Amino acid sequence: MDDQNKNLILATALSFLVILVWFFMFPPEEVAVDPNATPTATTQSDGSAVLPPSAATIAPAPAPVSIAQTRATTLAANTRLKIETPRLTGSISLTGGRLDDLSLSTYRETLDADSDNVTLLSPVGTEQAYYALYGWAPSGALTYDQVPGANTQWTLAEGETLAPGSPVTLTWDNGAGLIFSRVFSVDEHFMFTVTQKVENATGTAQRIQPYGIVARHGEPDIQQFFIAHEGVVVMADGVLSEIDYDDMPDFPTIAREAANAEVTTVAETGWVGFADKYWMTTLIPENQTPFTSVVKYVPGADIYQTEARLQPVDIAAGATAEVTTRLFAGAKEWEEIKAYEASGVDRFIDSIDWGWFFFLTKPIFAVLHWLNNIIGNMGWSIIALTLLIKALLFPLAYKSYVSMAKMKELQPQMEKIKEKAGDDRQKLQQEMMELYKKEKVNPAAGCLPILLQIPIFFSLYKVIFNTIELRHAPWIGWIRDLSAPDPSSILNLFGALPYATPEPGSIFYILSLGVLPIILGISMWLQQKLNPAPTDATQAMIFAWMPWVFMFMLGSFASGLVIYWIANNVITFTQQYTIMRSQGYKPDVFGNILSGFKRTKKPASDKK
Repeated sequence: MDDQNKNLILATALSFLVILVWFFMFPPEEVAVDPNATPTATTQSDGSAVLPPSAATIAPAPAPVSIAQTRATTLAANTRLKIETPRLTGSISLTGGRLDDLSLSTYRETLDADSDNVTLLSPVGTEQAYYALYGWAPSGALTYDQVPGANTQWTLAEGETLAPGSPVTLTWDNGAGLIFSRVFSVDEHFMFTVTQKVENATGTAQRIQPYGIVARHGEPDIQQFFIAHEGVVVMADGVLSEIDYDDMPDFPTIAREAANAEVTTVAETGWVGFADKYWMTTLIPENQTPFTSVVKYVPGADIYQTEARLQPVDIAAGATAEVTTRLFAGAKEWEEIKAYEASGVDRFIDSIDWGWFFFLTKPIFAVLHWLNNIIGNMGWSIIALTLLIKALLFPLAYKSYVSMAKMKELQPQMEKIKEKAGDDRQKLQQEMMELYKKEKVNPAAGCLPILLQIPIFFSLYKVIFNTIELRHAPWIGWIRDLSAPDPSSILNLFGALPYATPEPGSIFYILSLGVLPIILGISMWLQQKLNPAPTDATQAMIFAWMPWVFMFMLGSFASGLVIYWIANNVITFTQQYTIMRSQGYKPDVFGNILSGFKRTKKPASDKK
């Protein structure tokens, strides 16, 4: 490689570092939905408005307490209906008919065998309450106490335990001629179906508006890292919006909502709810059912709330009306999300945060998932994926390495041109370009594979960081979670010494290098030694330090990503060595290593 090629590679590597720092310091802003307060009120034929449920009425803040009640005490305070499925456990409170107690049976908080299952939903009164609630908004002469709300005492009319194939029915009679019922059913995974019915025995026509709510009391504990969205997700007629928690207090204040809110009218298909990194709770009205999607923050009660308000229902005297809404509450598993999308949930796969490079992250994960189904281990699947990516990029890599070999062949002529041109940079550039043109060599060809690796690296990082399939996925030995950094540390000789190492977040954590990051640094260093060090002293110093800088920089990254980078380096080394030999050159790796310890200006490279 000549100086131009080396400079381009150096600029590419430095650009990679700049991109990382830029995205960390200035994460991209989410696209905001224009606030629309007018559609919030639906007008009847006589001009009177169907009032939407207010946060103060539907999801009141819990009474102030010095210490949050324990979960067990809060659950025991209300009569409950048990939920038992292969993937979920929990209960429904007969007070309000709330789905407010849900845990994921197949997921634990940590790797410890006795760790608690992941808790998804929690009742009002516990710290960071999180629940789903359904009801009807009154209209005309009806008042809120004549329709079921947050504190309505429901009666179990049918069923004992909510389970797949065993729905349960709750009923409530308002004593004024309206009889409400609510039927819950659930599948074997994470989808609930809620059917709300109302029988009109008042003797006159009535109009009421059904709604569903998912509410969170207080901002949840999130990582607040740009690579993963945690907050509200809204799908409205094919348009996805992601809203961060800290953006919700900045919504415009809408008097009708008694909150800071954004309101979106959905004509045909959509869903709305909260998405954590791995978990999600989402309201899903039936397709072709217009509804109003509401995202709001109630400052006084510190409530984050999403709502799906369906169109008002006119019920003739003696008639019965019903509406059905689905509720996803569970893990964002790719296979299950994809199956729900196939069953009619529009673009549900986009509830997983694929990022700006979705055109890469989606197929990369699909292939990784396919490989894992065959191999049965995500770590080896990442290595197999790396092999496939390198095979796909091999034609470009071949041209690149052939060009690099030709550049070495032209090195003597290039040195003569440099001596002849002296300090005349313009003449040097002209004669160099003539030489490249005559010999049909592209000096930038060696950088193309590096440039292509950058979006692939970011895409794989996004996949490994965000997809639940990598969470707590083991590889070999000490690597028990591919979504977490290598837990070993050089500071205690990888467990040989009985000393604790710095915790993540500590300023000294960057020094706590594990086995994988060290192997990564060595693999990058060896890859460099396929070529002699640059003759320029400054370039030589930067190149010499680069593997070790990357080693520390990537040391705290997910193990799965480091495995990919190591595999990529090993394959690249093998490809480059083989291709260079096929072009008549034998890279003097050992000689280039020794030259790094000598003060020579030009390390040797043996020609075959």
